[in-house]
Amino acid sequence: MNGMDERISNPAGSAKFRVQEINLYYGTHHALGDITFDIPVNAITAIIGPSGCGKSTLLRLFNRMNDLIPECRVDGQVFIGDVLIYEGDSDVVSLRRKVGMVFQKPNVFPMSILDNVVIGPKHHGITRKRELADIAEWSLSRVGLWDEVKDILSKPGLSLQTGQQQRLCIARALAVKPEALLMDESCSALDPVSTMKIEELMLDLAKNYTILIVTHNMEQAARVSNMSAFMMIDENRIGRLHEYSETSQMFMNPKDKLTEDYITGRFG
Repeated sequence: MNGMDERISNPAGSAKFRVQEINLYYGTHHALGDITFDIPVNAITAIIGPSGCGKSTLLRLFNRMNDLIPECRVDGQVFIGDVLIYEGDSDVVSLRRKVGMVFQKPNVFPMSILDNVVIGPKHHGITRKRELADIAEWSLSRVGLWDEVKDILSKPGLSLQTGQQQRLCIARALAVKPEALLMDESCSALDPVSTMKIEELMLDLAKNYTILIVTHNMEQAARVSNMSAFMMIDENRIGRLHEYSETSQMFMNPKDKLTEDYITGRFG
């Protein structure tokens, strides 16, 4: 099996997302080709592969962030549960509430720590100060940040250290009670101590959320993920899903020599 032209099934149980024969284009550029796989609920799935293979493009499928790119077109089907994401009348705002996103660098807003956390609930109609305060405490506690900031909530979010800022962004995503989190290289700008805190947070959150991460860090993928999706570009520069399996299986006994070479650092 070469992993690139037949269905890759999910061995880990019930699916939160199902991707069926997805092809994605930026104008005339065919960026993703014939991708089909299922992503398990309440687990961490790592998307790995060399730079330029379409990892972030694949990640952005799940909350339609690619819609913001001019001339982007998606063929195929993506389901969250039993709901089609790419139906013509799909509610994108509702989708992005269900599927939060944390970016490579902390995208803290130029406002207070408190306002950073509750901006989403406010947007969705929650206005009572007590309710917003409770949401902020719950969200910040969930990411282990409450005790660090509870006395400085009125200070700018940008005054926090980088690792704290990233946890603040995760708290902001959690504040609207999503079902899944997308994390795009969310530890790459952090020091080892902050990275460890984020990884511990991922493992804790996966008890209640479906988490997809893009990472170049093979040790991180091995430490935190339940499933791994290895992507490569083919001879036509199209990003394809090359191998998909439980992380322990992929890292200990990959099905393909190319997967083994990437995981062991022979290229990438």
